[in-house]
Amino acid sequence: MRRDSIFYKLFQQYPSVLFQLLDKPPKNADAYRFDSVAVKEPKFEIDGVFLPPENQSPGTVYFCEVQFQRDEQLYERVFAESHLYFYRNRSRFSDWQAVIIYPSRNIEQSDIYPHRGLLNSEQIHRIYLDELGDIQQLPVWVGLMVLTTLKESQAPAAARYLLTRSNQENSSNEMILEMITTTMMYRFENLTLREVQVMLGISLERSRAYQEIKQEGREEGRQEGRQETALNLVIRLLTKRFGELPEEVINNIAKLSLTNLENLGEALLDFTSLQDVQIWLSQLQD
Repeated sequence: MRRDSIFYKLFQQYPSVLFQLLDKPPKNADAYRFDSVAVKEPKFEIDGVFLPPENQSPGTVYFCEVQFQRDEQLYERVFAESHLYFYRNRSRFSDWQAVIIYPSRNIEQSDIYPHRGLLNSEQIHRIYLDELGDIQQLPVWVGLMVLTTLKESQAPAAARYLLTRSNQENSSNEMILEMITTTMMYRFENLTLREVQVMLGISLERSRAYQEIKQEGREEGRQEGRQETALNLVIRLLTKRFGELPEEVINNIAKLSLTNLENLGEALLDFTSLQDVQIWLSQLQD
């Protein structure tokens, strides 16, 4: 399950959710912005950096690592990256802290003795999602994090609950809907988008992907040549989802009638791989 992209998108859209995990968040938590940075000599890639507002006095920079697989040198890397970045940007910040998010304690690296000073300090925050408590007692955005850790038997009910909560609280409904749908698609890889939406009790028309297709269709429809428009739209959407298409697939799609192109434009919402496209095309020929 590709949780990194889920957390990246969550932090990008709602940076202050990180500070809901901390006992002592900064007073200006809502003003922080999320970024990913590269530190050279040697080059390190820091996935999550939360930067204080630049128009205020030097503040605290927060580093975040989401770790769902055991890495026996995680702390060596994270602390090296954090110290080096802080060193390179010392004039910009007054302090640094790091937040390590785990699904559970058994993912944490086993040998932590060399880092006991930092790990037991106020600078390092180790968050274990399975210990945050009942998802119904958590803020919606924190609940989204916990949702990524739940068993398949628990996830659907929890996802529906979060959707209900977001509707009641008007908590960026469309963003939450999209993130929950994405999380459940990763969690239940054998299900199609339609099946996940049925599981969650939402309609296809509420899906952002569906709306994008309709919007692009309306914009392209103003141009001449509906056949060519539909063909270009389908090719773009498939390329966006599965990368560059084989020439044979493009040629087969180019032979489709306008009706079949429109049918393919709707069917591709359920596709999870390029093979699904090829199967759909072969069934049409049969």
